[in-house]
Amino acid sequence: MLQDLCYPFDSADIMQRRRKLLRQLKENEGNVKLRIAVLGGSTTSDIVKMLELFLRNRGIVPEFYESEYARYWEDAMFENPELEAFKPELFFIHTSSRNIKEMPCVSDSKELCEHKLEQTYAHFEQMWERLASVYGCPIIQNNFELPMTRLLGNREAGCPQGKIDFITRLNVKFYDYAASHKNFYIHDIQYLSACYGLDKWLEPSYWHLYKYALAVPAIPEFAYNLSNIVCSLMGKNKKVLALDLDNTLWGGVIGDDGQAGIEIGQETSMGQAYAELQQYIKDHSQIGVLLTVNSKNDYENAISGLEHPDGILKPDDFTLIKANWEPKSQNLLISANELYLLPESFVFVYDNPAERAIVSAQLPDTPVVAFDSVEECILAIDRSGYFEVTSLSGDDAKRTEMYKANAQRQAAAQQFGNYQDFLLSLDMVAEIRDFDEIHLPRITQLTNKSNQFNVTTKRYTQTEMEETAASPDHIRLYGRLVDKFGDNGIVSVVIGRKEDTQLHMELWLMSCRVLKRDMELAMLDELVKAAKAQGITEIIGYYYPTAKNAMVKELYGTFGFEKIAEDADGNSQWKLATADYQPQNHVIKIKEESTV
Repeated sequence: MLQDLCYPFDSADIMQRRRKLLRQLKENEGNVKLRIAVLGGSTTSDIVKMLELFLRNRGIVPEFYESEYARYWEDAMFENPELEAFKPELFFIHTSSRNIKEMPCVSDSKELCEHKLEQTYAHFEQMWERLASVYGCPIIQNNFELPMTRLLGNREAGCPQGKIDFITRLNVKFYDYAASHKNFYIHDIQYLSACYGLDKWLEPSYWHLYKYALAVPAIPEFAYNLSNIVCSLMGKNKKVLALDLDNTLWGGVIGDDGQAGIEIGQETSMGQAYAELQQYIKDHSQIGVLLTVNSKNDYENAISGLEHPDGILKPDDFTLIKANWEPKSQNLLISANELYLLPESFVFVYDNPAERAIVSAQLPDTPVVAFDSVEECILAIDRSGYFEVTSLSGDDAKRTEMYKANAQRQAAAQQFGNYQDFLLSLDMVAEIRDFDEIHLPRITQLTNKSNQFNVTTKRYTQTEMEETAASPDHIRLYGRLVDKFGDNGIVSVVIGRKEDTQLHMELWLMSCRVLKRDMELAMLDELVKAAKAQGITEIIGYYYPTAKNAMVKELYGTFGFEKIAEDADGNSQWKLATADYQPQNHVIKIKEESTV
């Protein structure tokens, strides 16, 4: 990961050094490839170039189809052999307020204004519906920025003849469509243009000279924000905030100033700013982000600071607290190991530029948030988009509790001399079933987030998963694991495609938070049972190596599969006969009528 492409970045510098940055990124190709069709209502060439940089920096190698200038509607609505041959996996529709053909006029009646609104919305909805039916892949659609001028002044926002009123209501219609369609996402350029400054965003010369619907200097901000949506859809979100304490979560140094001397709370303006930051960070747990402490401090002092009566964040809000005098990079690696996550899943937040540079040098794939003040810290975390939400499940909201329960399990394991006895003591119960509509969003989310315990790392869109769930040619299972410490949620997914009497495994993954608890054996037992019930005599497994999934290189071998092929790149193929298979799970109870 190039820190030059992490937020906050220098837009002008990125645009000037684009080719050099691209060469650097191509030296370390990502393992996720993605075909993106960009349908533009204005010029898109520089947007595509910037988007490629940001995606490659997050491990996604994009291939683009670009519509000709302002031909977004024609490419979407009519037969297009070139687009069909491209086989897009994602659509981005880059339209703006300049693509609204019928704005209201001052002389229009209220009824005519409403008619224009419905006609404009129908124009876009018709396009989305056709793209969904023909291509069946996710769609990202710009909403609309507000106009630069206000003919009616402040009345623009409050009467049907006002363009601001019209655009606002049109945007709401877009949001309503997104809320009711799982594979449709809004790229919020109304917010982006407001942050950037509407006058600068809509500087007219870029339209008149180059037909760009936004100022060229704003394109990196635009492309970066768009890349966050794509990264989220492709499972590239970060999972953990690793936070310093002194002068990061509060003002002052707890070891020197004591609990009463640090600034946090409503008594001072600085204390208020730190309280706002703490509340903002605490809110991240609602979207499934884990909070950890990584601080050079005595542990007792760290806890004292977190127990400040005016503080928002308390010790129980953190999954892990590393407060010691070890290097921060080492603490982060230890935290990653304890949580069964990769270091690149963390976002490091620290006020000291020297320490940030050290962590960046030693852990180059771990993004580091740069800021000079507490106020900048909030914006830097927020605008980084590392935790972009494109879907939100019940398991996300409970993730902190799940990981805390894992810590209890690890503590309990130390009380047993025999690991098998420990597993039995957990009273584990698994629910293993065919896919259903209720759990499909979480299943899809898991396929796009699991990288380590994932033998093929195949990704699925919501539409693709719905098709797989309805396919008579597939055997599908999801697994939920519950024990005496709590519900782990849906933690495993397997998908196999039937060919005569063989079942070819397209996906086998498991959340690393349930490693070493034999859940993979429970899934295997139920898979073999379901396969035999459908006349399957052989299960064929595939392992495709990536930079992250080495832990499952020999997974099928541990299951008792026979390796039947392996190429020079390490791709391997395995076979298991179902006839003589003996169940291997002896510690997890399976709920009755689990499999279909």
